[in-house]
Parts: sequence; structure tokens; C-alpha cells
Amino acid sequence: MTKMKLKDLYACFSKSEVELFTKFKKPHDIQIFLNNVEYNAENVTRSPRFIIKHKVANCFEGALFAAAALRFLGYKPLIVDMMAINDDDHVIAVFKQNNFYGAIAKSNTTTLRFREPVYKSIRELVMSYFDFYFNTLGEKSLHSYSNPVDLSKYDKNNWMTSESDLEFIGNDLFKIHHHIILTPAMKRNLTYADSELVDLCFAGSVQEGLFVPKKKSKKF
Repeated sequence: MTKMKLKDLYACFSKSEVELFTKFKKPHDIQIFLNNVEYNAENVTRSPRFIIKHKVANCFEGALFAAAALRFLGYKPLIVDMMAINDDDHVIAVFKQNNFYGAIAKSNTTTLRFREPVYKSIRELVMSYFDFYFNTLGEKSLHSYSNPVDLSKYDKNNWMTSESDLEFIGNDLFKIHHHIILTPAMKRNLTYADSELVDLCFAGSVQEGLFVPKKKSKKF
């Protein structure tokens, strides 16, 4: 994808929106902003403009916002989709710094958010989430992940500023190839997350936004 020029990026947003984005001096600043917006329990996918206006975001919307904000810092707007079994999927914005990957994420839990840029590959980055990715029953649920998706291919759809639902991006993510993480033997031997960690993970979660798992589901 052709990198968007900074002046063209500025032209997409209002003066006040640009002022917000340019306050972010490093990726972690974007994470702090997302931590402070309310979790959106609605089944919608709104643009970064909507998030700025309403200060609310779900994980997918948070990834889109982070990807847009990363553009102002000179990064490509990349997201990675992580699929789960008997749990919600998760989408993260990824960035590469000094040849290592890091991530920014909005989450209704406390353990699936920021990752420092210390991971050599996307798989290594994704696997840093594995032991902390579980449903409310404590079942470790991360199943697969995609390669990074460059959101600049949706610039023609005005994904950063649209007032329309961006569900079509999610539909595209569902269709692309995902790398399976576990072998059958690994699946059979998975343990449950410690109850203390489960309690910590979901402390302060918006209950309406939590996935309700099926009881005693088969692992994957």
C-alpha cells in the first residue's frame, strides 16, 4: 500500500481531532487514551472519529483507533485478528520498532492490552497473549491469528472518519487465512487459568460486554 502523506492524513480530520492525535508522542500514549475510554458493549464497529466524539470503544474499534493514531507517528495502520473458541475474538493494532513488534489494544479485560515492542515475530507477539486469553470459566481460548492487515486498503471507504458501521472490515478479517496455534496434543493437555488470575482479568469489566461461554465446552 502507498503510504499516506502527513498532509493528506491531517486533511482527513478536523483541527481538534488532529490536535488529539498529535498529543500522542509514542505508542503507549495511545494505549493510555484507550484505557480511559469506556468499553463499548454494543455489537457495532465505529470509526476512530466516532471514538473521539463519544469516548467509547470495543476491542475492534480500539484497534482501528490505535491504527489511525499510529499513522500520525509514522507507522503503517496494521491490525492483527486473533480468533478464539467459546470466547470473543480480539483485534490488536501492531507496530514495529527497531525491528521488533509491539501492540496496542482496547479490551474489556485487564490482560489483553499493550505489549512492548520486544517480539521478533507476529507469532511471538500473539503468543504473549495466550496464557492470559481465557473466558470467564478460565478456559484458555485463543485458537488462531491472522497476518497483519494494512488498513490503508480501506482508505477509499474512509474508515478513519466514516459515520457508517464498519462491519465489512470485520467480515473481511473473518475470511482471511488464520494460523492455527495448537497441535491436537496441546489442545488435549490445556489447563484452566488460575482462579486468582481470572478474577484479576475480569475485575472492572463491563458485564454487558462479556462473552457468555457454554458450560463444559470441548477445548477447540
